[in-house]
Amino acid sequence: MDTNMICPCCMEKHATKIVHRKESNIFKELLVEYDAQYSYCEQTKEIFEDENQISVNDISMKDAYREKKGLLKSSQISDIRSKYEISQSDLCILLGWGQKTITRYESHQVQDNAHDTILRKLDSDPEWFIELLNRSKDSLSPRAYSKCSSAARILFEKNHDNYLKSAIMSKYARFIHDPDSNGNKELSLGVVIDMIHYFANSEEVNSLYLVKLLKMLWYADSLSYKRYGHAISGLVYRSLPMGAVPVAYESIIDLSSIPSEMVDFGNGIGQRFIRNDYDSFPNLSREDMEVLDVVASRFGKTTTGTIIETMHNEESYKKTKNREVILYRYANMLSLS
Repeated sequence: MDTNMICPCCMEKHATKIVHRKESNIFKELLVEYDAQYSYCEQTKEIFEDENQISVNDISMKDAYREKKGLLKSSQISDIRSKYEISQSDLCILLGWGQKTITRYESHQVQDNAHDTILRKLDSDPEWFIELLNRSKDSLSPRAYSKCSSAARILFEKNHDNYLKSAIMSKYARFIHDPDSNGNKELSLGVVIDMIHYFANSEEVNSLYLVKLLKMLWYADSLSYKRYGHAISGLVYRSLPMGAVPVAYESIIDLSSIPSEMVDFGNGIGQRFIRNDYDSFPNLSREDMEVLDVVASRFGKTTTGTIIETMHNEESYKKTKNREVILYRYANMLSLS
């Protein structure tokens, strides 16, 4: 309590203590229990609520009701706004709601089930938020649109990556206890990402297109297995006409932390992995990088056709049927050493 205000219990100016109590109340025909806070006057041994505490306790009661009904709490609604960096009024514009709707939901009004469902979808689906934002662009200030768009795209990439990582790991679940398929190493996407960055930034590598990259990854994992008895990444490779291809490679290269660009050749389009500002590779050991250097030196400046032809002559490829997993046991016969 403000020491300049008169205590309503003793009618004198003095500081008061804050005390907390468990309260119960009936709200919308439902009994709820909640934490309430009060001011305590030591002169009269009485408690009272100031204006702020009345508001706080009202929200606490209604949040207890929301929790019982499976609805978002007021603070959770505020958190949704905060992560998109959008104001209460601008969020109402996006959703086509009344101008003060979000303000009321973050304070004293309990949302209905329909609005709660919309808010939950917004919380879990940044792509939908971006769609709504673009629809409402003309109704927002340029600054607000830019700020919200930037925040949403960061969330979208994170959400997208989490989905991709989950999908990738689910495809590798069957290989966890199969060292001949995974190279005696459990898949680490952090390692895979570092390997791609390492190749993309190597002075020994130019024109790192998709097919060439996939073959270089296989050579690196196979050479590591030949030298040390384990792969670098834990990737599992299948044999295709173009050579070794990692399981779930489409999802792996779609991760936002792997920069690439599409290049138009006139008669087709190729995906090229580009140099970036990565200068450290925390998931790679010194031995890993030595192996990558050998592969980069051997194949970094060759054409895609050359590395495919070289791989077709490897015993690992010759001994594996089309679309079957290439077993690491054959890595001992690898042409690199």
